[in-house]
Amino acid sequence: MTHLITPAQLKRLISRGKAPRILDVRWRPIAPNGQADYVSGHLPEAVYVDLETELAFRGARSEGRHPLPPLDLLQSAVRRWGISDEDEVVVYDDNSSISAARAWWVLRHAGLKKVRILDGALAGWRAAGGKLEAGTPFVRPGTATLRYGHLDALETDEIPAVAARRALLDARATEHFHGIADIGEPRGGHIPGALSVPTTFNINEDGTLKDADQLRTRFSALGLDPSTPVAVYCTSGIAAAHEVLALTIAGYRAALYPGSWSAWVNTPIREFLATA
Repeated sequence: MTHLITPAQLKRLISRGKAPRILDVRWRPIAPNGQADYVSGHLPEAVYVDLETELAFRGARSEGRHPLPPLDLLQSAVRRWGISDEDEVVVYDDNSSISAARAWWVLRHAGLKKVRILDGALAGWRAAGGKLEAGTPFVRPGTATLRYGHLDALETDEIPAVAARRALLDARATEHFHGIADIGEPRGGHIPGALSVPTTFNINEDGTLKDADQLRTRFSALGLDPSTPVAVYCTSGIAAAHEVLALTIAGYRAALYPGSWSAWVNTPIREFLATA
Protein backbone atom coordinates (compact mmCIF):
# COMPACT_ATOMS: atom_id res chain seq x y z
CA MET A 1 0.00 0.00 0.00
CA THR A 2 1.30 3.46 -0.86
CA HIS A 3 1.96 5.95 1.93
CA LEU A 4 0.36 8.98 0.25
CA ILE A 5 -3.04 9.75 -1.21
CA THR A 6 -3.81 12.75 -3.42
CA PRO A 7 -6.83 15.01 -2.88
CA ALA A 8 -8.29 13.74 -6.16
CA GLN A 9 -7.97 10.12 -5.04
CA LEU A 10 -9.55 10.87 -1.68
CA LYS A 11 -12.41 12.79 -3.28
CA ARG A 12 -13.17 9.78 -5.51
CA LEU A 13 -13.29 7.43 -2.51
CA ILE A 14 -15.65 9.75 -0.66
CA SER A 15 -17.93 10.20 -3.69
CA ARG A 16 -18.18 6.40 -4.09
CA GLY A 17 -19.17 5.91 -0.45
CA LYS A 18 -15.81 4.29 0.35
CA ALA A 19 -14.39 7.03 2.55
CA PRO A 20 -11.54 5.97 4.84
CA ARG A 21 -11.35 7.07 8.45
CA ILE A 22 -10.00 10.62 8.22
CA LEU A 23 -7.95 12.17 11.01
CA ASP A 24 -7.25 15.90 11.34
CA VAL A 25 -3.88 16.34 13.08
CA ARG A 26 -3.46 20.11 13.05
CA TRP A 27 -0.53 21.09 15.28
CA ARG A 28 2.30 23.62 15.30
CA PRO A 29 4.93 24.28 17.98
CA ILE A 30 3.55 27.78 18.58
CA ALA A 31 -0.10 26.61 18.38
CA PRO A 32 -0.16 22.98 19.53
CA ASN A 33 -3.94 22.68 19.83
CA GLY A 34 -5.69 22.97 16.49
CA GLN A 35 -9.17 21.97 17.62
CA ALA A 36 -10.73 25.41 17.13
CA ASP A 37 -9.55 25.50 13.52
CA TYR A 38 -10.79 21.93 13.07
CA VAL A 39 -14.27 22.78 14.33
CA SER A 40 -14.51 25.75 11.98
CA GLY A 41 -13.74 23.62 8.94
CA HIS A 42 -12.45 20.10 8.31
CA LEU A 43 -12.61 17.33 5.72
CA PRO A 44 -15.91 15.40 5.62
CA GLU A 45 -16.35 13.19 8.70
CA ALA A 46 -12.80 13.90 9.86
CA VAL A 47 -12.03 13.41 13.55
CA TYR A 48 -9.70 15.75 15.41
CA VAL A 49 -6.55 14.26 16.93
CA ASP A 50 -4.67 16.11 19.67
CA LEU A 51 -1.01 15.41 18.97
CA GLU A 52 0.15 16.58 22.40
CA THR A 53 -2.11 14.26 24.41
CA GLU A 54 -3.04 11.43 22.03
CA LEU A 55 0.07 10.90 19.89
CA ALA A 56 2.49 11.80 22.68
CA PHE A 57 2.77 11.68 26.45
CA ARG A 58 4.29 13.90 29.11
CA GLY A 59 7.02 11.88 30.80
CA ALA A 60 10.42 12.63 32.31
CA ARG A 61 12.55 15.28 30.60
CA SER A 62 15.01 12.54 29.66
CA GLU A 63 12.26 10.93 27.55
CA GLY A 64 11.96 14.04 25.39
CA ARG A 65 9.18 16.51 24.78
CA HIS A 66 6.91 14.10 22.87
CA PRO A 67 7.57 10.50 23.91
CA LEU A 68 5.23 7.83 22.59
CA PRO A 69 1.97 7.51 24.51
CA PRO A 70 1.38 4.39 26.61
CA LEU A 71 -0.19 1.78 24.38
CA ASP A 72 -3.44 1.56 26.34
CA LEU A 73 -4.01 5.30 26.03
CA LEU A 74 -3.29 5.25 22.31
CA GLN A 75 -5.58 2.28 21.76
CA SER A 76 -8.40 4.02 23.62
CA ALA A 77 -7.94 7.12 21.48
CA VAL A 78 -7.81 5.13 18.23
CA ARG A 79 -11.02 3.34 19.10
CA ARG A 80 -12.63 6.67 20.02
CA TRP A 81 -11.70 7.92 16.54
CA GLY A 82 -13.77 5.05 15.14
CA ILE A 83 -10.90 2.91 13.87
CA SER A 84 -10.85 -0.88 13.69
CA ASP A 85 -7.93 -3.10 12.67
CA GLU A 86 -8.57 -3.34 8.93
CA ASP A 87 -9.83 0.19 8.37
CA GLU A 88 -8.15 2.45 5.87
CA VAL A 89 -6.99 5.67 7.52
CA VAL A 90 -6.02 9.02 6.01
CA VAL A 91 -4.28 11.67 8.11
CA TYR A 92 -3.80 15.33 7.26
CA ASP A 93 -2.79 18.66 8.77
CA ASP A 94 -2.37 22.27 7.66
CA ASN A 95 1.44 22.34 7.73
CA SER A 96 2.91 20.37 4.80
CA SER A 97 2.07 17.06 6.53
CA ILE A 98 4.68 17.50 9.28
CA SER A 99 2.35 16.61 12.16
CA ALA A 100 0.31 14.22 10.00
CA ALA A 101 3.51 12.24 9.51
CA ARG A 102 3.75 11.80 13.27
CA ALA A 103 0.27 10.22 13.22
CA TRP A 104 1.22 8.08 10.22
CA TRP A 105 4.32 6.79 12.01
CA VAL A 106 2.74 6.20 15.42
CA LEU A 107 -0.27 4.35 14.00
CA ARG A 108 1.84 2.15 11.74
CA HIS A 109 4.30 1.48 14.57
CA ALA A 110 1.30 0.37 16.63
CA GLY A 111 0.14 -2.07 13.95
CA LEU A 112 -2.34 -0.29 11.70
CA LYS A 113 -1.34 -1.23 8.16
CA LYS A 114 -3.54 0.97 5.98
CA VAL A 115 -2.49 4.49 6.92
CA ARG A 116 -1.85 7.17 4.30
CA ILE A 117 -1.07 10.88 4.38
CA LEU A 118 -3.06 13.39 2.34
CA ASP A 119 -0.34 14.74 0.04
CA GLY A 120 -0.47 18.53 -0.05
CA ALA A 121 -2.28 18.67 3.28
CA LEU A 122 -5.32 20.89 3.85
CA ALA A 123 -4.12 23.49 1.34
CA GLY A 124 -4.00 20.82 -1.36
CA TRP A 125 -7.50 19.67 -0.51
CA ARG A 126 -8.83 23.23 -0.79
CA ALA A 127 -6.95 23.84 -4.05
CA ALA A 128 -8.59 20.72 -5.50
CA GLY A 129 -12.04 22.05 -4.61
CA GLY A 130 -12.47 19.69 -1.68
CA LYS A 131 -15.46 20.16 0.58
CA LEU A 132 -15.11 21.26 4.22
CA GLU A 133 -17.53 20.70 7.08
CA ALA A 134 -17.91 22.52 10.38
CA GLY A 135 -18.68 21.12 13.82
CA THR A 136 -17.88 17.73 15.30
CA PRO A 137 -19.25 14.57 13.63
CA PHE A 138 -20.72 11.61 15.49
CA VAL A 139 -18.27 8.71 15.51
CA ARG A 140 -19.11 5.10 16.22
CA PRO A 141 -16.28 3.61 18.35
CA GLY A 142 -13.88 1.22 16.67
CA THR A 143 -12.31 -2.01 17.90
CA ALA A 144 -8.63 -1.69 16.91
CA THR A 145 -6.12 -3.76 18.90
CA LEU A 146 -2.65 -2.22 18.88
CA ARG A 147 0.89 -3.35 19.65
CA TYR A 148 4.05 -1.30 19.31
CA GLY A 149 7.02 -2.64 17.39
CA HIS A 150 5.92 -2.72 13.75
CA LEU A 151 8.38 0.02 12.75
CA ASP A 152 11.95 0.65 13.88
CA ALA A 153 12.36 2.93 16.89
CA LEU A 154 15.55 3.66 18.81
CA GLU A 155 16.34 4.57 22.42
CA THR A 156 18.90 7.14 23.50
CA ASP A 157 21.53 4.52 24.37
CA GLU A 158 21.38 3.12 20.82
CA ILE A 159 22.10 6.43 19.11
CA PRO A 160 25.93 6.69 19.48
CA ALA A 161 26.49 3.47 17.52
CA VAL A 162 24.27 4.71 14.69
CA ALA A 163 26.04 8.07 14.64
CA ALA A 164 29.42 6.32 14.49
CA ARG A 165 28.30 4.69 11.22
CA ARG A 166 27.41 8.14 9.81
CA ALA A 167 23.84 6.92 9.50
CA LEU A 168 22.13 9.41 11.86
CA LEU A 169 20.16 12.25 10.25
CA ASP A 170 19.15 15.49 11.98
CA ALA A 171 15.89 16.73 10.45
CA ARG A 172 15.86 20.13 12.18
CA ALA A 173 16.53 23.51 10.62
CA THR A 174 20.24 24.11 10.13
CA GLU A 175 20.41 26.93 12.68
CA HIS A 176 19.49 24.51 15.46
CA PHE A 177 21.99 21.96 14.18
CA HIS A 178 24.70 24.62 14.34
CA GLY A 179 23.96 25.83 17.86
CA ILE A 180 20.84 27.98 18.20
CA ALA A 181 18.63 26.39 20.85
CA ASP A 182 15.01 25.52 20.16
CA ILE A 183 12.50 27.21 22.46
CA GLY A 184 12.20 25.14 25.62
CA GLU A 185 15.52 23.32 25.24
CA PRO A 186 18.62 24.09 27.35
CA ARG A 187 20.99 24.36 24.39
CA GLY A 188 21.43 23.98 20.67
CA GLY A 189 23.86 21.89 18.68
CA HIS A 190 23.64 18.35 17.42
CA ILE A 191 24.46 14.77 18.31
CA PRO A 192 28.09 14.08 17.37
CA GLY A 193 28.33 12.31 14.02
CA ALA A 194 24.86 13.37 12.82
CA LEU A 195 24.26 14.70 9.31
CA SER A 196 22.13 17.82 8.84
CA VAL A 197 19.21 16.91 6.56
CA PRO A 198 16.37 19.40 7.20
CA THR A 199 12.90 18.06 6.50
CA THR A 200 12.00 21.23 4.60
CA PHE A 201 14.13 20.11 1.65
CA ASN A 202 11.82 17.12 1.10
CA ILE A 203 8.79 19.31 0.46
CA ASN A 204 7.72 21.09 -2.72
CA GLU A 205 6.52 24.70 -2.66
CA ASP A 206 2.89 23.55 -2.72
CA GLY A 207 3.38 21.39 0.37
CA THR A 208 3.47 18.06 -1.44
CA LEU A 209 6.28 15.59 -0.93
CA LYS A 210 8.96 15.38 -3.60
CA ASP A 211 8.81 12.23 -5.70
CA ALA A 212 10.80 9.08 -4.99
CA ASP A 213 13.50 9.82 -7.58
CA GLN A 214 14.12 13.32 -6.23
CA LEU A 215 14.29 12.04 -2.67
CA ARG A 216 16.56 9.16 -3.61
CA THR A 217 18.93 11.54 -5.39
CA ARG A 218 19.09 13.78 -2.36
CA PHE A 219 19.80 11.01 0.13
CA SER A 220 22.29 9.33 -2.20
CA ALA A 221 24.21 12.62 -2.48
CA LEU A 222 24.72 12.46 1.29
CA GLY A 223 26.45 9.11 0.90
CA LEU A 224 23.54 7.08 2.24
CA ASP A 225 23.24 3.51 0.97
CA PRO A 226 19.71 2.05 0.66
CA SER A 227 21.07 -1.27 1.94
CA THR A 228 22.18 0.36 5.22
CA PRO A 229 19.51 1.32 7.79
CA VAL A 230 19.51 4.94 8.93
CA ALA A 231 17.99 6.73 11.94
CA VAL A 232 16.39 10.16 12.20
CA TYR A 233 15.88 12.67 14.98
CA CYS A 234 14.61 16.24 15.23
CA THR A 235 13.69 18.35 18.25
CA SER A 236 11.04 16.06 19.67
CA GLY A 237 10.14 13.34 17.16
CA ILE A 238 7.64 15.24 14.98
CA ALA A 239 9.56 16.47 11.92
CA ALA A 240 11.73 13.34 12.11
CA ALA A 241 8.67 11.21 11.36
CA HIS A 242 8.25 13.17 8.13
CA GLU A 243 11.89 12.46 7.25
CA VAL A 244 11.26 8.75 7.91
CA LEU A 245 8.35 8.99 5.47
CA ALA A 246 10.59 10.57 2.82
CA LEU A 247 13.30 7.95 3.34
CA THR A 248 10.76 5.14 3.15
CA ILE A 249 9.36 6.41 -0.14
CA ALA A 250 12.93 6.74 -1.45
CA GLY A 251 13.59 3.08 -0.69
CA TYR A 252 15.53 3.35 2.56
CA ARG A 253 14.93 1.58 5.86
CA ALA A 254 14.67 4.31 8.47
CA ALA A 255 14.27 4.21 12.24
CA LEU A 256 12.83 7.03 14.32
CA TYR A 257 14.48 8.25 17.51
CA PRO A 258 11.24 9.41 19.20
CA GLY A 259 12.97 11.18 22.09
CA SER A 260 15.16 13.11 19.64
CA TRP A 261 17.21 16.15 20.67
CA SER A 262 14.89 16.96 23.58
CA ALA A 263 15.70 13.57 25.12
CA TRP A 264 19.41 13.62 24.26
CA VAL A 265 20.12 17.07 25.65
CA ASN A 266 18.10 16.42 28.82
CA THR A 267 19.83 13.14 29.65
CA PRO A 268 22.60 14.05 32.15
CA ILE A 269 25.20 11.64 30.77
CA ARG A 270 24.51 12.80 27.21
CA GLU A 271 24.03 16.55 27.57
CA PHE A 272 27.73 17.34 27.28
CA LEU A 273 27.98 15.18 24.15
CA ALA A 274 26.47 17.86 21.93
CA THR A 275 28.37 19.56 19.15
CA ALA A 276 27.60 23.13 18.11
